[in-house]
Amino acid sequence: MNGLLLALAFVMFIVTIALAPVDGAPATLFILPFAAVAAFMILRMKSDARFLFRIFVCAVLIRVLVGTLIYAFHLQEFFGGDALTYDFFGYALLKVWGGDRYYEVFVNQFSGGGSASGWGMLYIVASIYKIVGRNMLAVQFVNAILGAATAPVAYMIALELFPNHRVSRLCAVLTAFFPSLVLWSSQGLKDGPIVFLLAVSMLATLKLGTRFSVKYLGALAVALCSLLTLRFYVFYIVVLAVTTAFILGRRQLTMQSFARQLIIMLFIGVVLGYFGVSRYTSQQFDAYGSFEQLQRMRMDASQSAGSGFGQDVDVSTPAGALSAMPLGLSYLLLAPFPWQMASVRQLITLPEMILWWCSIPLLMLGLWFTIKYKLREVAPILIFTTLLTLTYSILQGNVGTAYRQRAQLLVFYFVFVTIGYVLFREKREEAARRRAEERKDTRGRLRWGPDGNRGKDHLPAAG
Repeated sequence: MNGLLLALAFVMFIVTIALAPVDGAPATLFILPFAAVAAFMILRMKSDARFLFRIFVCAVLIRVLVGTLIYAFHLQEFFGGDALTYDFFGYALLKVWGGDRYYEVFVNQFSGGGSASGWGMLYIVASIYKIVGRNMLAVQFVNAILGAATAPVAYMIALELFPNHRVSRLCAVLTAFFPSLVLWSSQGLKDGPIVFLLAVSMLATLKLGTRFSVKYLGALAVALCSLLTLRFYVFYIVVLAVTTAFILGRRQLTMQSFARQLIIMLFIGVVLGYFGVSRYTSQQFDAYGSFEQLQRMRMDASQSAGSGFGQDVDVSTPAGALSAMPLGLSYLLLAPFPWQMASVRQLITLPEMILWWCSIPLLMLGLWFTIKYKLREVAPILIFTTLLTLTYSILQGNVGTAYRQRAQLLVFYFVFVTIGYVLFREKREEAARRRAEERKDTRGRLRWGPDGNRGKDHLPAAG
């Protein structure tokens, strides 16, 4: 199997060079150290290391292929025009680092002094360009590594919550190969890093809820600070979920667990304070902290393309925001609907949507089981997914954007989907086992009488 993966990697390298002769080789060489570090960490895992390594390699290869095709055929505008925006402003930031003040105007225009969302992506792009030159494919390949690395993290989250390898493996497979997760992490977009950081944040929170670990404490701090630079409102939702989880605790409260959680919260607070969270919070609250601003953001989304919806919805008041939730929630979870697939871009989502629609009952079953039996343990993920789902249901007014931002929640939805699937499958296996036992018992009663002698419907044994 490893030989086959090596052969596929070599073929992928040849394909990349053929489709992108100028940028393909530098981009591939640039990501090799990142891929090697990720593979080394995966192989050191105590559970299913070989399985997860193979999943990771396959996930990287498919993302590299998709990313190369998008780059070679100039499909960035078709799939995600923001990649071109990050390319331009990231290159502008690189020029500013080189002393060119002309580009500083563009960078300040994008970042808004830190109050805008996504300015951290400019630093990612500029840092990559500093090393390898202006190469969008290198940015895409870095995102491919992060997208593929999310699968082992999802495995660890599922295993931490439910010590069932069937649940964990299936969660990793869905995270690695679900079409929208592959698509968004194959481009020069911030979605790949955001999903990875969200998964790391939740895993670190779950691990720290049971025992203190410097490794996971550092991972949580870095992930939270990075999220603030990529999508600030997601950062605040994660902080709320993490804080609530530490207050509630995953186990019965003791003096030791209380001291551990207090130390963790104080450390995270000091790190965020040093990072300047209070300043960013003040700026962002002034810029976005009103329902009127939410209404403007939603109207921009609903009128920006032909796939807008709910143009008459008004979220400028709390009552209006609440009334908009059912419509927004239905689009966030289920769109694009079959009757909306009038273009090629929407039509190519149909296979994924069929799979996702079929998963909804399993999602509900998994949620029911989790809330009934493991509410305390899974509290951080439940709080985060609920709050972000409701936030997006208010903000979103565009089918394409809703489809794209649903990917930020899919990793956590998959935990519940796989739980529901395993429960359903185990119930069917149990029912099949009982039927087999009943048939076996029935045949035994026909063959043998109640006194242990042969039944009358069988001839005596020959002589």
